[in-house]
Amino acid sequence: MGRILIADDHDSLRRGLVRALSDAGHDVDEAASGNLAIEKLHDAVFDVIVSDLKMGGSTGIDVLKTARVLQPHAAVILMTAFGSVSTAVEAMKSGAFDYVQKPFEIEEMEVKIARALELRQMQHQIDYLSHASGDIYEFDRIIGSSGALESVLTVVRKVAKSNTTILVRGETGTGKELIAGAIHHNSHRSGRNFVKVNCAALQENLLESELFGHEKGAFTGADKQRVGRFEQADGGTLFLDEIGDMSPNTQAKILRVLQEQEFERLGGTRTLKVDVRLIAATNRHLATMVEAGTFREDLYYRLNVVTIEMPPLRDRKEDIQELTGFFVRRFSGELKKKVAGFDTEAIKLLMRYNWPGNVRELENAIERAILLSDGPDVTAADLRLGDSTPSGASREGTSLVKIPPTGIALEELEKQALIEALKMSNWVQKDAADLLHISPRVINYKIKVLNIEFPHGRRAAPDPARV
Repeated sequence: MGRILIADDHDSLRRGLVRALSDAGHDVDEAASGNLAIEKLHDAVFDVIVSDLKMGGSTGIDVLKTARVLQPHAAVILMTAFGSVSTAVEAMKSGAFDYVQKPFEIEEMEVKIARALELRQMQHQIDYLSHASGDIYEFDRIIGSSGALESVLTVVRKVAKSNTTILVRGETGTGKELIAGAIHHNSHRSGRNFVKVNCAALQENLLESELFGHEKGAFTGADKQRVGRFEQADGGTLFLDEIGDMSPNTQAKILRVLQEQEFERLGGTRTLKVDVRLIAATNRHLATMVEAGTFREDLYYRLNVVTIEMPPLRDRKEDIQELTGFFVRRFSGELKKKVAGFDTEAIKLLMRYNWPGNVRELENAIERAILLSDGPDVTAADLRLGDSTPSGASREGTSLVKIPPTGIALEELEKQALIEALKMSNWVQKDAADLLHISPRVINYKIKVLNIEFPHGRRAAPDPARV
C-alpha cells in the first residue's frame, strides 16, 4: 500500500479515484488544481502522484517538474485526453512513470499504481543494499568522537586488512554488528559477501542447517538442497552474533571450520573447502563460561586472537548529542514531522540517563519522542526513559540505596553517589551538584576529600573559594 496524491480539476473523476484507491487500502490525498497539488508536494511526501495533464493554473507538466525536484523517488502518472497523447509521451521522456488515456477503467489505473509501487519498493531495496554494503561502514560514517570510540576505531583500522579472527565484546545495543561490518568493508574482502547470523535466534538443529547447509532428505522437511552461510561467505566474512548462545555440539563444528576451513553439509558426505574470515560477537563473558564448562576452551582461544571491547553508551556520553542529531534527522524524515532538535531540558535528561540498552535504546527513545512531540523541539516531557522516575511519582517501597549484607561505610556510599552523579552529568560538576541538591563548592570539596579520580581527559573544577 502507498501514499498517493490525485490531482484533477474534474471533481467526479478525482473523487471516484480517491474513493476506489482508499477502498483498496491506500493512503490518498487529493488536489482540485495544479497549484494546490504543488503546495501539497511541499508539505507531504508521496509514493505516487496521479495528475491530469491539463488543469487550470499549473498543468500536469508543472506538477511533474515540481515532483522531480522535491520528491525525485515519487512516480508520476499523467492522465490525458486523446489529443494530448504526444504531450504525455514527451512528459515520460522528462521523467513521468506512465500515462493513462481518458476515459479509462479504474482497474487500469490500479494496475499502473501497483507497478509504480512495486518499482519504488525495489528501488528502496537496492538503495538499502547499496547503502548497507559500504557507506554506513566507512569510518567517517560511524557517529561519535569520544575517546572510548576512537580507541575502538584505532584497533579496527589496524586489524581490518588482516585475516585475523576477531571477537567483539560488549553489552546489547553498543554497535557490535556495525564494528564487524566496518572491519569487513575496510578489508581486502570487501568485494565479497558480508554474511550475518544471529546464533541466539535459532535452535541447535536449525542453526547448524543455517551455517553449514543441508542435503535433500537430510531431515524431515528437507525437500531440497540448501547452501549454508559458510558457503555464502566464501571469500568474504561471516559474522556470528551472540556466539555465547551456541550449543557445545555446534561449537565443535565451528572449531573445525576455523582450523581446517572445511565442513560437510548436514546429511552430506562431500567435504567442502571455504575461505572465510570469522568475526564473532557476544554480550557474555566467555572466559567465565569456559571456567563453568559451558563454552569450549579451544574455541575461545581460536576466537580470542583479537578482542575489541565496545564501550557502553554511559561511558561515551559525549557522543549522545551527536547521535541524537543523527537520529532526529533520520526519524523526522521517516515520520514526516518537522522537528529541529531537543530543547535544553531534554538534552540534560538524555545526558543524565544511564542507557542500559545503549545506542539501540537511544535510537528507540528518539523515534518515540519525535512521534509524541507536538512542536518544533522535542521536550523532556516527550521522553519516556526506562529508569526515569516521573516528577512527583511515589518512591514508597523503593530502595534507592543498596547496602550489602556485610555492611558498608557511609563515606563509601557518599563516594558512590558522587561518582554516579558525575557520570550522569558527563563529569560536569555543576550539573552533578544540581542532581545531588548541593552547591558547586560543596561538591568540589567532597571530590577532593573522597579522592575521586576523573577519567582521562577530564579534570576537577578549581576550588570556587580560591578563584
